Amino acid sequence: MRQHPISPVTEPMQYRAIGVVRGTYVPEDPEQLTRGTLQAEDGTEIEAVVLGRVLTLMRRHLDLSKPHLWVAYPRFRDPEKLHLQLVGVWEPSTLAATEIATQSAADADAGVAPTDDLPEGDGYFSVRGELIYTRPEDGDLVVKIRQQPRADGSRPTPFKLQLRGEIAPEHLRHFVSLDLRRQGQQLQLEQHEVIAPVPQRAGKGRGPGRGGRPGGGRPDGRR
Repeated sequence: MRQHPISPVTEPMQYRAIGVVRGTYVPEDPEQLTRGTLQAEDGTEIEAVVLGRVLTLMRRHLDLSKPHLWVAYPRFRDPEKLHLQLVGVWEPSTLAATEIATQSAADADAGVAPTDDLPEGDGYFSVRGELIYTRPEDGDLVVKIRQQPRADGSRPTPFKLQLRGEIAPEHLRHFVSLDLRRQGQQLQLEQHEVIAPVPQRAGKGRGPGRGGRPGGGRPDGRR
């Protein structure tokens, strides 16, 4: 039971990619709500899928003809096209009495009126991961996100997010915490924090060379 749809960070190098988008969800098939389009209030149409118990929430409690503030995981199947995995709805004013309430019981007992407003506003995304590409002159960033192991112990394949913003190249292979804002189909950097270098695995069949460089080559490539 939280008062914010995005959980607080509990570890310095905790990976995640999550945000909120206000819009109207339009399913491809009214009988099958799992796939559709999120029509954002700025007119952008974003591909979306619905995950988990949100389906039950949608069927029982939400008027899909109206816009809602959706909690979503961002993906980029196409670098120029945002894709959202909808995992929740932030709407305490209408959901406080349901099993998926987001307002704390303490606030309810104290008579505190639930609010749908977030300090970060609409279109905010929090991304935490390894910076693997940056080109400040073009405003391009790529961050790698690692996911938690599944219940059976298997590890999902890491995924990459193509983002917009400027971070200096010396921070490559560092863990970064990014605050972003959705602009159309893109996620634009607002501010960032560099946490620490990400330990790198040695290349197959070779170990790190002198000075930590693979293969022991000199900076100019000579031996």
